[in-house]
Parts: sequence; C-alpha cells; structure tokens
Amino acid sequence: MRIFKCKGTKLLKKELKGCFNFFNKEINLDKQTNGYGLIRDKSLYHKEIASTASVGYGFAALIVGVEHKWISYEEAYKRANKTLDTFLYEIENIHGFFYHFVNIRTAKREWNSELSIIDTAIFICGALTIGEYFGGEIKQKADYLYNRIDWEWYRNKQTNQFYMGYTKENGFWGKWDMYGEQLMLYILSVASNNYPVNPSIYDDCEKRKQDYKQEKDIIYTYCGTLFTYQFSHAWIDFKGLQDKNGIDWFKNSVKATKANRQYCIDNKEHFKTYGENSWGLTACIGPNGYKSYGAKPCLVDLELENDGTVAPCGSIGSIIFTEKETIQMMEYLYQTYPKLWSKYGFVDGYNFENGEVWTSKEYIGIDKGISLSMIENYLNRNNMEICNEK
Repeated sequence: MRIFKCKGTKLLKKELKGCFNFFNKEINLDKQTNGYGLIRDKSLYHKEIASTASVGYGFAALIVGVEHKWISYEEAYKRANKTLDTFLYEIENIHGFFYHFVNIRTAKREWNSELSIIDTAIFICGALTIGEYFGGEIKQKADYLYNRIDWEWYRNKQTNQFYMGYTKENGFWGKWDMYGEQLMLYILSVASNNYPVNPSIYDDCEKRKQDYKQEKDIIYTYCGTLFTYQFSHAWIDFKGLQDKNGIDWFKNSVKATKANRQYCIDNKEHFKTYGENSWGLTACIGPNGYKSYGAKPCLVDLELENDGTVAPCGSIGSIIFTEKETIQMMEYLYQTYPKLWSKYGFVDGYNFENGEVWTSKEYIGIDKGISLSMIENYLNRNNMEICNEK
C-alpha cells in the first residue's frame, strides 16, 4: 500500500512531467521513416541528431507516463515495440553495439561518432526495463538485443578493461580504468547469456579513494562530476549491497554527492552561483557550451574546468542520495528564479557570474532522463503518492 504524502511532491511532479514532455515531444513518431522512436540528443540545435542513450531514458519515460496517466498503456506499448524494431532492423550495429549519435529520420550514423559501449548499455538498461514492464514480444525483443552484444569483443585483453570507444576508421580507443558511470557495464556483461566476460573485469577497475572534508574514503571519478555517481543507480538498486571487498556503491554516491554540495558551499565566495541551495556540478550546457563541471575529489584542475555553472539535474539526479538537500534546492530555485523553469522543467544549466541570470536555451536528453528516473525511483522507494495539483 502506498502512503499518501504531500510535502515536497508537487514540485517533483512538475519536474517529472516536464522531463516526460521532453521525451514525448523530442521523438520521431513518423512511421514512414527508418528512425521511428529515436529521440533527440538536444532540443534546440542539431535537431536531426538522435542519441542512443536518450532512447534508453525514453523507455523509462514511457513507464513513468503510463503510471502517471500521461500516456495510455496501449500507446506506450506500441511506441516501445516499434522502437525496438528500429534497433533490430534499421540501425547499424557491430557485435551488438550501437553508435552514440544517429540521424533521427534515417537512423544512419552521424558525426562519425563512436560505437559507444556506455550509450549502448544505457539503451539496453532501458530496453530491459520496458521488457520487464510490458512483457510478451517486447521482452523477447529486448532480451534478444541484450544477448547479441559481444562484450568480450570490446574488452582489452592486455589490461582486462573495456575500451571507451570504437570507430571503423581508427579502431578502439580509451579505457574504463577507474570508477565512473560504468558499473552497469560490469553487471550487464558478466550476466550475459551468450557473451559473458569474466567477473575479474570489475576487479581490474581502479578504485581510488580520497576524503573531502567530513566525507571519508570516497571512491571518486576522474572529473568529479555527479552523473558518474548516478547513471548506473538509475537502473540498478545498489542500496544495502556490498561487493566482496565491502564496497557499498550506494553509500559511496551519498558521500560523493554531499562532497559536491560542500564543495559548492566552500567556493561560494569564488562563484556567485554556488551555495547551500545552488549546487550540483555535473556535465551540462554552460555559457561556453557543454562541459563536465565537477567537484573534489577528482583528478582534473577544477580552476580550469569550472566557471560557476550549476546543473539542476546534478542535484535532482541525486535525490535518492540526498533527499532533504535536493528537495530544498528545487523549491528554492523554483520560488526564487522563475527564469530557471521552462517547458521541460528546470533548465539544463544556469550561471549567475556576470551579474545576470544566464540559462541554457536547450535541453539534453540524458540530463532530463536522469532527473526523471531518479525522481520516480525516489517516489517508489518511499512509497509516496504525488499530490494532485489544484
């Protein structure tokens, strides 16, 4: 039985609906094209570019839409089913992996983008989720797409680590050598029915630890950006689990999120945008384009990377880790800065550094996706009903 609670949930519903609207509007529903079901990477510029990861989060949005009665079960089923057909029959794959960016109408590779293991994984997580939700032929198609992925092909045999990308022109490049958003890769690849990898690949990912103020032994990411602590948790519930070495990835994300907020508090004299109710440094659109903003602990030079930009999705995507702080920030921003709200909910990024309120004019699919997924996870974890608006 769900407990009916009102406090803080009205704004969550507004943001949740805004996120759903992104995936409901920035989608190709033209059945005469090869790219049916593809979802834009961004909402304003390069509207012909779809993102494989956006589609993964779009699958989650279909479930959220049905549960909140924003779309009928029948319509969501049809969209999910036909979108899976697009990935089965229209979009090129190599060993089961998909390109990062494709044309929203033709489904062809765009920008000579890489064959992306992490974007494929986000898509597959979404596909498996709708497979469990709808069952039947949708589950069969999702399982097929998952089990045809040859994870071993993407593994560097010398280092026992996954490569980060592959192109036909240049082959493999990069490596997932330290902790980031790739926990989902290890779970998906080890659990594969057809092409499993040895679980030792998880052990060969370096797990560096560092303190930040009162938060001790954070296993941190290269750039200290929040999405790396969020993305796998959007699909997999790590709460209450530990690995064989006692690592609790849920608690680690709690510590990293609190450190991110504390970093903003500690640097509010340096950047006007930062503060107790204005935090959440993650990859987003800033005044100088898309950047991976971050906080300590990390390996990058934050003085070169950060310019004062904050992303609402950084905090919102952490709501399962920092409930009180996230809701407090959302309510503060919504009540204090009307410019930060638009048709798809909170803007992608904002910046107060030049004496005015700068906001991004476009939205990013994965940023709306992490906000949508985590809000819904939070509501379900706490057995909460959202209050109806009057």
